[in-house]
Amino acid sequence: MPASEGIPSFAESIFAPALLIPMADSIELLRSIAIFRDLDDSELAEFADVCTSHEYQSGEVIFREGEAGNRLYLIIAGEVRISRQIPGSGEEALAVLKAGALFGDMAVFDRSERSTDAFSNGGTTVLTISRTDFEMVLDFNRDLSHKVLWAVVRLLSSRLRSTDDALRSFLAMSIF
Repeated sequence: MPASEGIPSFAESIFAPALLIPMADSIELLRSIAIFRDLDDSELAEFADVCTSHEYQSGEVIFREGEAGNRLYLIIAGEVRISRQIPGSGEEALAVLKAGALFGDMAVFDRSERSTDAFSNGGTTVLTISRTDFEMVLDFNRDLSHKVLWAVVRLLSSRLRSTDDALRSFLAMSIF
Protein backbone atom coordinates (compact mmCIF):
# COMPACT_ATOMS: atom_id res chain seq x y z
CA MET A 1 0.00 0.00 0.00
CA PRO A 2 1.47 3.38 -0.87
CA ALA A 3 2.26 5.37 2.27
CA SER A 4 0.47 8.42 0.87
CA GLU A 5 -2.88 6.67 0.64
CA GLY A 6 -3.13 5.25 4.17
CA ILE A 7 -6.14 3.16 3.15
CA PRO A 8 -5.82 -0.59 2.61
CA SER A 9 -6.52 -1.86 -0.89
CA PHE A 10 -9.59 -4.00 -1.56
CA ALA A 11 -7.43 -7.15 -1.53
CA GLU A 12 -5.76 -6.13 1.72
CA SER A 13 -9.13 -5.54 3.33
CA ILE A 14 -10.66 -8.90 2.43
CA PHE A 15 -7.70 -11.23 2.82
CA ALA A 16 -5.72 -12.34 5.81
CA PRO A 17 -2.39 -10.57 6.32
CA ALA A 18 0.02 -11.15 3.43
CA LEU A 19 3.27 -12.93 4.15
CA LEU A 20 6.52 -12.51 2.32
CA ILE A 21 7.57 -15.74 0.61
CA PRO A 22 10.92 -15.67 -1.21
CA MET A 23 10.60 -15.94 -5.02
CA ALA A 24 12.65 -19.18 -5.08
CA ASP A 25 10.28 -20.78 -2.56
CA SER A 26 7.23 -19.67 -4.56
CA ILE A 27 8.74 -21.17 -7.72
CA GLU A 28 9.34 -24.50 -5.98
CA LEU A 29 5.80 -24.53 -4.57
CA LEU A 30 4.33 -23.80 -8.00
CA ARG A 31 6.50 -26.48 -9.62
CA SER A 32 4.82 -29.08 -7.38
CA ILE A 33 1.35 -28.28 -8.81
CA ALA A 34 0.13 -30.28 -11.81
CA ILE A 35 -0.92 -27.26 -13.89
CA PHE A 36 2.54 -25.69 -13.56
CA ARG A 37 4.67 -28.84 -13.78
CA ASP A 38 5.62 -28.40 -17.47
CA LEU A 39 6.94 -24.85 -16.99
CA ASP A 40 10.61 -23.88 -16.85
CA ASP A 41 12.05 -21.60 -14.14
CA SER A 42 11.50 -18.36 -16.06
CA GLU A 43 7.87 -19.29 -16.78
CA LEU A 44 7.31 -20.28 -13.15
CA ALA A 45 8.82 -16.94 -12.12
CA GLU A 46 6.12 -15.13 -14.12
CA PHE A 47 3.47 -16.78 -11.94
CA ALA A 48 5.52 -16.47 -8.75
CA ASP A 49 5.75 -12.74 -9.39
CA VAL A 50 1.95 -12.39 -9.12
CA CYS A 51 1.49 -14.71 -6.14
CA THR A 52 0.59 -13.52 -2.68
CA SER A 53 0.56 -15.55 0.49
CA HIS A 54 -1.87 -15.39 3.39
CA GLU A 55 -2.41 -17.02 6.76
CA TYR A 56 -5.80 -18.08 8.07
CA GLN A 57 -6.61 -18.97 11.66
CA SER A 58 -8.29 -22.26 12.53
CA GLY A 59 -11.94 -22.21 11.46
CA GLU A 60 -11.56 -19.00 9.45
CA VAL A 61 -13.52 -18.84 6.19
CA ILE A 62 -11.34 -18.77 3.08
CA PHE A 63 -14.33 -18.55 0.75
CA ARG A 64 -18.03 -19.39 0.74
CA GLU A 65 -20.22 -21.19 -1.76
CA GLY A 66 -21.81 -18.68 -4.14
CA GLU A 67 -19.03 -16.09 -3.90
CA ALA A 68 -17.22 -14.97 -7.03
CA GLY A 69 -14.39 -17.36 -7.92
CA ASN A 70 -11.64 -14.82 -8.38
CA ARG A 71 -8.61 -16.56 -6.89
CA LEU A 72 -6.94 -19.99 -6.80
CA TYR A 73 -5.08 -21.30 -3.76
CA LEU A 74 -2.10 -23.54 -3.05
CA ILE A 75 -1.75 -24.83 0.51
CA ILE A 76 1.75 -24.11 1.84
CA ALA A 77 1.12 -25.35 5.39
CA GLY A 78 -1.84 -26.67 7.33
CA GLU A 79 -5.13 -28.02 6.04
CA VAL A 80 -8.27 -26.76 4.34
CA ARG A 81 -11.72 -28.30 4.81
CA ILE A 82 -13.88 -28.19 1.69
CA SER A 83 -17.57 -28.54 2.50
CA ARG A 84 -21.13 -27.77 1.45
CA GLN A 85 -24.24 -26.89 3.39
CA ILE A 86 -26.85 -29.62 2.94
CA PRO A 87 -30.42 -28.39 3.58
CA GLY A 88 -31.82 -30.14 6.62
CA SER A 89 -28.47 -31.76 7.48
CA GLY A 90 -25.97 -28.94 7.95
CA GLU A 91 -22.35 -28.94 6.85
CA GLU A 92 -20.99 -31.95 4.99
CA ALA A 93 -17.21 -32.12 4.68
CA LEU A 94 -16.27 -33.21 1.16
CA ALA A 95 -12.50 -33.23 1.58
CA VAL A 96 -9.68 -32.20 3.87
CA LEU A 97 -6.80 -30.92 1.75
CA LYS A 98 -3.20 -30.91 2.95
CA ALA A 99 -0.05 -28.97 2.09
CA GLY A 100 0.66 -29.04 -1.64
CA ALA A 101 -2.99 -29.20 -2.71
CA LEU A 102 -4.49 -26.74 -5.19
CA PHE A 103 -8.07 -25.60 -4.60
CA GLY A 104 -10.42 -22.88 -5.77
CA ASP A 105 -9.17 -23.37 -9.30
CA MET A 106 -12.40 -24.60 -10.87
CA ALA A 107 -14.22 -21.28 -10.40
CA VAL A 108 -11.18 -19.44 -11.76
CA PHE A 109 -11.07 -21.63 -14.88
CA ASP A 110 -14.77 -21.31 -15.70
CA ARG A 111 -15.35 -17.81 -14.22
CA SER A 112 -18.19 -19.07 -12.07
CA GLU A 113 -19.20 -18.81 -8.45
CA ARG A 114 -17.66 -20.97 -5.75
CA SER A 115 -19.35 -24.38 -5.59
CA THR A 116 -18.25 -25.14 -2.01
CA ASP A 117 -17.10 -23.53 1.22
CA ALA A 118 -13.42 -23.58 2.24
CA PHE A 119 -12.29 -23.25 5.86
CA SER A 120 -8.89 -23.22 7.51
CA ASN A 121 -8.60 -26.48 9.40
CA GLY A 122 -6.25 -25.86 12.32
CA GLY A 123 -4.48 -22.84 10.80
CA THR A 124 -3.42 -22.58 7.18
CA THR A 125 -0.93 -20.72 5.02
CA VAL A 126 -1.75 -20.42 1.32
CA LEU A 127 -0.17 -19.04 -1.82
CA THR A 128 -2.77 -17.39 -4.06
CA ILE A 129 -3.08 -16.12 -7.61
CA SER A 130 -5.97 -13.89 -8.65
CA ARG A 131 -7.92 -14.82 -11.77
CA THR A 132 -6.95 -11.48 -13.32
CA ASP A 133 -3.23 -12.12 -12.75
CA PHE A 134 -3.51 -15.76 -13.88
CA GLU A 135 -5.18 -14.70 -17.13
CA MET A 136 -2.74 -11.81 -17.63
CA VAL A 137 0.27 -14.14 -17.42
CA LEU A 138 -1.38 -16.51 -19.91
CA ASP A 139 -2.30 -13.65 -22.26
CA PHE A 140 1.26 -12.35 -22.51
CA ASN A 141 3.07 -15.63 -23.17
CA ARG A 142 1.61 -17.96 -25.78
CA ASP A 143 4.03 -20.87 -25.15
CA LEU A 144 3.44 -20.72 -21.40
CA SER A 145 -0.31 -20.46 -22.00
CA HIS A 146 -0.25 -23.53 -24.21
CA LYS A 147 1.58 -25.58 -21.56
CA VAL A 148 -0.71 -24.49 -18.71
CA LEU A 149 -3.93 -24.95 -20.64
CA TRP A 150 -2.99 -28.49 -21.70
CA ALA A 151 -2.10 -29.26 -18.08
CA VAL A 152 -5.52 -27.92 -17.04
CA VAL A 153 -7.19 -30.17 -19.61
CA ARG A 154 -5.32 -33.17 -18.19
CA LEU A 155 -6.24 -32.18 -14.62
CA LEU A 156 -9.93 -31.75 -15.42
CA SER A 157 -10.00 -35.01 -17.39
CA SER A 158 -8.46 -36.81 -14.43
CA ARG A 159 -11.05 -35.32 -12.08
CA LEU A 160 -13.86 -36.33 -14.46
CA ARG A 161 -12.54 -39.91 -14.62
CA SER A 162 -12.44 -40.04 -10.81
CA THR A 163 -16.00 -38.77 -10.63
CA ASP A 164 -17.11 -41.34 -13.23
CA ASP A 165 -15.43 -44.14 -11.26
CA ALA A 166 -17.04 -42.99 -8.01
CA LEU A 167 -20.46 -42.77 -9.68
CA ARG A 168 -20.03 -46.21 -11.22
CA SER A 169 -19.13 -47.67 -7.80
CA PHE A 170 -22.06 -45.90 -6.16
CA LEU A 171 -24.50 -47.18 -8.77
CA ALA A 172 -23.13 -50.73 -8.52
CA MET A 173 -23.56 -50.66 -4.71
CA SER A 174 -27.09 -49.27 -4.93
CA ILE A 175 -28.30 -52.12 -7.13
CA PHE A 176 -27.83 -54.62 -4.33
